[in-house]
Amino acid sequence: AIGRSSMLTLSAAAALAYSPTVAAPHARTSAASVSSRASAPRLGLLQKLGLRRGARFADDLGLPCVDECAVASYPNLPPSVHPGVVTGQALVDLLQHAKENRYAIPAVNCVTSSSVNTCLEAARKADAPIIIQFSSGGSQFYAGKGLDNTDFDAAVAGAVSGAHHVRTLAAKYGVPVILHTDHCAKKLLPWVDGMLAESEAHYAAHGEPLFSSHMLDLSEEPLEENIAICVEYMQRMAKLDMLLEMELGITGGEEDGVDNEDANPEDLYSKPEEIWQVYEKLSAVPNGRFTVAAAFGNVHGVYAPGNVKLDPEILGNAQTFIADKVSSSDAKPVSFVFHGGSGSDLKDIKQAIDYGVVKMNIDTDTQWSYWDGIRAYYKKYEPYLNSQIGNPDGADKPNKKFYDPRMPVRSAEETTVARLGQCFSDLNCVDVF
Repeated sequence: AIGRSSMLTLSAAAALAYSPTVAAPHARTSAASVSSRASAPRLGLLQKLGLRRGARFADDLGLPCVDECAVASYPNLPPSVHPGVVTGQALVDLLQHAKENRYAIPAVNCVTSSSVNTCLEAARKADAPIIIQFSSGGSQFYAGKGLDNTDFDAAVAGAVSGAHHVRTLAAKYGVPVILHTDHCAKKLLPWVDGMLAESEAHYAAHGEPLFSSHMLDLSEEPLEENIAICVEYMQRMAKLDMLLEMELGITGGEEDGVDNEDANPEDLYSKPEEIWQVYEKLSAVPNGRFTVAAAFGNVHGVYAPGNVKLDPEILGNAQTFIADKVSSSDAKPVSFVFHGGSGSDLKDIKQAIDYGVVKMNIDTDTQWSYWDGIRAYYKKYEPYLNSQIGNPDGADKPNKKFYDPRMPVRSAEETTVARLGQCFSDLNCVDVF
């Protein structure tokens, strides 16, 4: 396995290679290529937008964004928000805009480049921002299960690889992307340490972190320890203009190896006083940025209607409690995150958004939609998928074009784009630009 120090050296070298001062000439920006792209179909409001923005990560790679996705900002979003990965103040501005305008941004767990591209395509169709996130297990899978994951080296490498993939393509799709990582329990902290080292190298070269944000899930630890570790990490992340997502209370069910199916029901519901403890301590960190995944009955996985008993009023009560504590004119001082939303009643989702939810995690539903696309493809073309040669059209007819992996994968992408379209709609996150 590649050691952590070796990875950091490679990352720093890569960052320097991507620097605009040393990048190769942008061969893809010839008049001919611009002309050909200008005739391509354009999607949504982006075709109406104006001027080219300055250098981006994709530009540094020789993959500049042109035509409909080459915009400086959006007419209905804060000026700091631009196509591509958003970090720092732009990230804060985007989340605040979501809270003020009562929409939540879908946060989708990705495990392959295909799932990343699917998210970008869905966001483009919705004219909306998206959060692309990687779990520890998903990051390891992204790197390849054949790699040694001692000291989380493969998980770090996979997350970094995914991050560079997102940064290369996000601006070309013309959508703002928050690049995030999902649940990190105490035993997984070395994974986040490795990614922070990569962001520090990227920040030194580019003036912004590789990732937008990370999540720490220390909800199984005592609250005081949970908060103390979050403060420690947030102090490090604040120097990089990164945002921290923290969790208190427990999200029930099972996801990516984290099993809380037998959790104490009482732990599924956070108290306003606990949320205030978090808010008070994290707000004291200079340049600190954070969101809170408070528990209000959330459960990972999908269950029959009525089995998940959400209580969004917990979020509303916490907002009132904290606004009174800090004498704030902002009735919703906390930016909340919604975990375990699959199978939730739409009314509860909308109410949670009204109470300040700005991000909702999506995994179970997109796992199913991706599989459903592969399943549908197989059912449709089964007679052509049983051998390399021979099908209903003739015993000597080849089947290569049917078993080409791109065919079922694209079917999976299409069904997932459609499912994500429903998610964007449910979260009021459509035509945001």
